Amino acid sequence: MSLLLFKKKFIEPILIGEKTQTIRLWRRCRVQVGKRSYIPGAGYIMIDSVDPIRLDELTDADAKLDGFPDAVALQAELRTLYAEELQQGFQAFRVRFTRLPEEDQRRIQKERKKQKESLKDKIRVEQYEKTMKKLRKIVKSDPSSRRGLPRTGAE
Repeated sequence: MSLLLFKKKFIEPILIGEKTQTIRLWRRCRVQVGKRSYIPGAGYIMIDSVDPIRLDELTDADAKLDGFPDAVALQAELRTLYAEELQQGFQAFRVRFTRLPEEDQRRIQKERKKQKESLKDKIRVEQYEKTMKKLRKIVKSDPSSRRGLPRTGAE
């Protein structure tokens, strides 16, 4: 799952469904149509479409979906925000998305929490097994140990 970061001023429009598009400049596309992505502060989204585009091809309709009054304002923001990437020849991508409904947000959060707990349990088991393996090697290599425990010298 990919992560998309947005300026704070765009979080509320995403939450209420006014902003459903973003223009990103990447060396290669980082999101896939039909895949889920996460926006901190706004939640999970579904990627609806991804299209390579030139900045001068952006329209007023694109600007509205992106939270800007018109194409000129959107292009100006992108040229400022991505000045370095534009100089390096990065590709612009128009990414359209839909914020998932609240019930899906909660379901996904529960699934992620379970996955994290399961991963923590797996890590604990793996750490325990590694520790036991090391202890067995130590015990096996200690010829003075009669019951499988190293002698402390206090006996």
